[in-house]
Amino acid sequence: VQLVESGGGLVQAGGSLRLSCTVSGTSASVLGWYRQAPGKQREVVATLVTGGDTANYGDSVKGRFAISRDNDKNTIHLQMNSLKPDDTAVYYCYVRHLFRQYWGQGTQVTVSL
Repeated sequence: VQLVESGGGLVQAGGSLRLSCTVSGTSASVLGWYRQAPGKQREVVATLVTGGDTANYGDSVKGRFAISRDNDKNTIHLQMNSLKPDDTAVYYCYVRHLFRQYWGQGTQVTVSL
């Protein structure tokens, strides 16, 4: 199983970034993105239940971020708009299938003032 993330980088506050995660080797019942800032616990950013395409978001990103998937390319996206310095973190792609869960290697997002 491989989860390969891309799209992180440095952006000014108010800007946008789009993260992508290509998944191979597993099906998925839940897809998602988590993040971890220095000195903080990993927190959920967004999840998507594939059965009904139901999305849920962490309170701090609601209305600014959007999770989506491209089934043809086995790819998960996270569109991040109106970025804030508090969004600075390593972002991890996540897949759960049956009783197993998988994580990407993480991609750094840095938002400057």
